[in-house]
Amino acid sequence: MSHTSPVFDVVIIGAGAAGLFCAGQAGQRGLKVLLIDHAEKVAEKIRISGGGRCNFTNRDLDPAAPHKHFVGQNPQFCRSALSRYTPADFIALVQKHGIAFHEKHKGQLFADRSAEDIIAMLLAECAAGQVTHWQPCVVKNIKFLAPGAYPSSATSYQIDTDRGPVQARSLVIATGGLSIPKIGATDFGYRLAQQFNIPLVERRPGLVPLTFDGTGWAPYAQLAGLALPVQISTGAKKTRMAFDEDLLFTHRGLSGPAVLQISSYWQEGTPLAINLAPTVDLPAALAQGKARSRKLIANELATLVPSRLADAWAQREADWQRPINEASDKALARLAEQLARWELTPTGTEGYKKAEVTLGGVDTKALSQQTMECKTQPGLYFIGEVVDVTGWLGGYNFQWAWASAAACAQALPPAGH
Repeated sequence: MSHTSPVFDVVIIGAGAAGLFCAGQAGQRGLKVLLIDHAEKVAEKIRISGGGRCNFTNRDLDPAAPHKHFVGQNPQFCRSALSRYTPADFIALVQKHGIAFHEKHKGQLFADRSAEDIIAMLLAECAAGQVTHWQPCVVKNIKFLAPGAYPSSATSYQIDTDRGPVQARSLVIATGGLSIPKIGATDFGYRLAQQFNIPLVERRPGLVPLTFDGTGWAPYAQLAGLALPVQISTGAKKTRMAFDEDLLFTHRGLSGPAVLQISSYWQEGTPLAINLAPTVDLPAALAQGKARSRKLIANELATLVPSRLADAWAQREADWQRPINEASDKALARLAEQLARWELTPTGTEGYKKAEVTLGGVDTKALSQQTMECKTQPGLYFIGEVVDVTGWLGGYNFQWAWASAAACAQALPPAGH
């Protein structure tokens, strides 16, 4: 082996949210940092997030109760990092860079102008830390050099890339998950974990639209494009999870924030329950309609829910296709009950191509929650989405990226040690 390969304090693989942030923070601590990514452009996921405005954090996040907003085998794992680098810390950085932002709702913060402002900020932080960038650059092979190997008595890694070999005392994996392959998602981080015998939790798409079989969905396919506020829930008793958010009908199934949120909790083969009129007392409204109106049930219903939904719903039963004053109390009670508790079982999801995140990943049991370092593999760290920590929609996943990156950057051994 040639002794001329460049030596860095840390090599970070993956220039997304977590990787960029970790690189900037580590560089500003005086570490010599190399950031590698196989894609031409950094941070594609930031670029397309939040409709191009980047929902970069959430004010409502409670670091003391991560189980409220995070999913995984052990949501409590992220408490340490989240409590040491909070939404307020990231907001302060955004303000320091003069980026205007606004709160949309439920604590969700977005850049006023563009996600590009957040990317430019992260790159400026990297520049302040004199980070070296290699991209596009493909990592071909990674070898662990035990203590005593060149260049010092410390443990180190040799990383073979298509720009030649490098060595580093520490190696940080920030390669994200499998979501949205068209912007460069790969399973690199999981393969590397397996190489070093780091356990993985089974992966599946998260924050993803749900699909239904063609014939069963046919009556609702005509509603594609319709959005309305609902309450959606899944699971029973202790495992029940519910969200009050907007639902969107699609040609193949259901989407919108309500469905993306519930998809992280939905288990295959189990039903969803949807209240299509959560703010209306349906039995009372329909009883009043019966007493004073001669309109068709669908027309009366259209004053309570969107008219396209009212029409589609009335088509479901002959008893509902008549003037409301001619309907039996029983038929109206059944209508109210079914609108308030529409039960349906998805056949699947739209998969990684439409998923915003990946559930599962590197098992948190294998990592230190203080430092994100592997317990069995010195000098190897995993941060961000590659880890089995998945946040709710609304800025929580970005905050996990910033917090896990900060925890790692602070824990990396100082330069030259």
